[in-house]
Amino acid sequence: MKLWFKSGGWASRRAKGVAAALSPEAVKSVAVIRHAAVGDMVLTRPFLIELRRFFPNAMITLSLCSNYTRGAPEDLVDRVHVVYGSDRKDVPLKAQIARARELGEHELLFDLAVTPRSFYTCLLTRTKLKISFPYKAIERHLFYDVAVQRSDFQFEADNMLDTLRILGHRVEYPPQFLMPVEAYQHPRPYLVYFPSASTPRKCWPKGHFASLVETLSKNHPEYDHIVLKGIDEWETIDEIVDPLADRDNVISMQLNDFDETLSFVKGASLLIGNDTGIRNIAIACETPTVGIFFDTEPYRYWPRYGFHDAVFCSDAQVPSVDAVMQSVEGLLTLLDNK
Repeated sequence: MKLWFKSGGWASRRAKGVAAALSPEAVKSVAVIRHAAVGDMVLTRPFLIELRRFFPNAMITLSLCSNYTRGAPEDLVDRVHVVYGSDRKDVPLKAQIARARELGEHELLFDLAVTPRSFYTCLLTRTKLKISFPYKAIERHLFYDVAVQRSDFQFEADNMLDTLRILGHRVEYPPQFLMPVEAYQHPRPYLVYFPSASTPRKCWPKGHFASLVETLSKNHPEYDHIVLKGIDEWETIDEIVDPLADRDNVISMQLNDFDETLSFVKGASLLIGNDTGIRNIAIACETPTVGIFFDTEPYRYWPRYGFHDAVFCSDAQVPSVDAVMQSVEGLLTLLDNK
């Protein structure tokens, strides 16, 4: 293999020689560390699909964190390794180290987490090359042999693929997710609204969502407008749906089963939501999305292919209802004409 970069990448002095001595077909074992919540987890699928294409004879091991196993793409790997996470603070340090070492020895290791836990997992794992996309230059020198630039201006799934591009792999575009799910069969076409997020600060105001649902349900009676309730108590949707109780095409729903959620999102005509895992699931299911951003960086979770839009203000203010409305209407028009 050749390390293909002039700028935007980094390699240690020994890395080029080690890479040159390896051929993709001869690599027998690859480890991938991905300690991440469900939304980031599903975005790993294109990387694992391309990893299999590039190293067709390798056994692929995916290292997860015990508090982040939901949505793990186990169908794309040969083995799963789980380190102890924040849900197992009772585990002694010696046992945590022993579990990390169970990842085993591999020819290549890709760290797609870049967290303190993934750092020590890297240090405890014997490999020929350790590859990642850390934000900080010092992390490259401390933990890895090869690194690519991680940017908040590039879609996260694409950024992960850069760790294969630097090795010379010809990545397919647009990325393929191949989610193993059948679309939910609803009596009518439906739009999904998800007003929650991982934290309240990421949530577009519920009053804005109420106005959006009210107008869209009136303008588009051909759709059912389904508002999803989150799991935690603070994720109530009463403020959104109660004023629209007389609308037959406005429906409230709560989904607790992951497979049920996948199927339901896959069957939607469009999903409108905050920067949240549900929207990333929709992207992976190839369901069109409108993302609302004001707390986090939009480009990192905005694929510039397919039917996806991101609504945000240049000064990071909360987007207006009209701005989100225009985005939704524009996508619905595109979908009607495709």
